[in-house]
Amino acid sequence: MTEPDPNLRPEERPGDADRALRPQSLDEFVGQQDAKANLRVFIESARQRGQAMDHTLFHGPPGLGKTTLAQIIARELGVNFRMTSGPVLARAGDLAAI
Repeated sequence: MTEPDPNLRPEERPGDADRALRPQSLDEFVGQQDAKANLRVFIESARQRGQAMDHTLFHGPPGLGKTTLAQIIARELGVNFRMTSGPVLARAGDLAAI
């Protein structure tokens, strides 16, 4: 019996399951139609201006898709995404350090 080809079944990496379950685009994201329509305008405006998108704040209880939407925006704009949470930001300079 031969060894399996590692290119066909690469080693799993941290976060693979999370990426497989999360929508990768606004079209795949279910619900929040009004928010998605607004985000499409924001993203397209930023692209046309060639500038960063204006600040956007997502608020609500866990499980609504806030982090997923933020990741989708970053992917659509081709920029990096860094995740944090409010309790981590205890002092004024904490956000700047990220």
